[in-house]
Amino acid sequence: MKRIIRDIVKYLLPLLCGVWLFWYVYQQLDVETILQILKTDVNYTWVVLSMGVAVFSHIARALRWRLQLRALHIEPSMRVLINAIFGMYAMNLLFPRLGEVWRCGYVAQREKASFSKVLGSMVSDRLSDTVMVALLTLLVFFMQMKPFIRFLDENPSIEAGVTSVLTSVWLYVGIAVCIGVVIWFFRTNSQSRLVQRIKGLMANVWAGFASIVTMHGKFQFIFYTLFIWFCYFMQLYLCIFAFPSTSHLTVPAVMLLYVLGSLGMGLPVQGGIGPWHLAVIAGLSYYGITGNEAGAFAFVAHGSQMVLIVLIGIYAFVSMACDKKKPKGERVVEDIVTEIPESERL
Repeated sequence: MKRIIRDIVKYLLPLLCGVWLFWYVYQQLDVETILQILKTDVNYTWVVLSMGVAVFSHIARALRWRLQLRALHIEPSMRVLINAIFGMYAMNLLFPRLGEVWRCGYVAQREKASFSKVLGSMVSDRLSDTVMVALLTLLVFFMQMKPFIRFLDENPSIEAGVTSVLTSVWLYVGIAVCIGVVIWFFRTNSQSRLVQRIKGLMANVWAGFASIVTMHGKFQFIFYTLFIWFCYFMQLYLCIFAFPSTSHLTVPAVMLLYVLGSLGMGLPVQGGIGPWHLAVIAGLSYYGITGNEAGAFAFVAHGSQMVLIVLIGIYAFVSMACDKKKPKGERVVEDIVTEIPESERL
């Protein structure tokens, strides 16, 4: 029963919140008008090009991950890595964040590698993305400060929520207590089997995380990172030419929309459904694009990427089903299960 409740809170509740937010945004618009815009006013050539650019970003992510895995002496083929990346996005569409664990398990099982080491490489992979989002947010904030301030003014609950959390003394007291409890537990149970297993897991995770420092091809890693985020930006930028109402937007304007959308995607909601639409529609309003036109743009820009994720997910799982090569070891699944923290096991 506890597991069922946990899964409901972890997966179903965020989805329901996202769907409700999506409904809340679009129930204020004229759906018939939006459908008419989608039928007559959209140049879908630009949308298809946007989807094509997205595929290149996913392949570049596989190439970047290969650099990290090679530093750990793990040599999966590009087919395996592309299947892992494509499948990850499809899994995340169903269960937020589960795709990250799944792709590590798939590669570890197939290559007879330590799951925790592969997990560590994924952590550093995602950390570089977090750094890029932070840098882009700062850049856009200084370039487009007025839209940011207006967005916060129009959404006081977001500003108040962030401020209350960051200024709450209980946040820092709680962090200090948690750190103290962890230190106490490890010191008083240093010889226990559980502590030894946790230490081994953390050592492997750190080894994977540190691979970004020790690996060959650091400049390639930086290039792939920049290319991935350039492609992410271009996905949205190309979509603005599909609509007459948005084709005049400048690069800084699209950068603002992109950062707002990225922040919306950061919430644990399947595919960013709801938060992404709200953030982008709010950003468009600053440039005088409101109502049905803004709703149609958000629907197409987001929906096209969701369609692509479904398609590449189908490709990945068909490719894996057709892959006749068996995993390199028989004990790998058992190793993976024992190394995954109990809270992440399904």
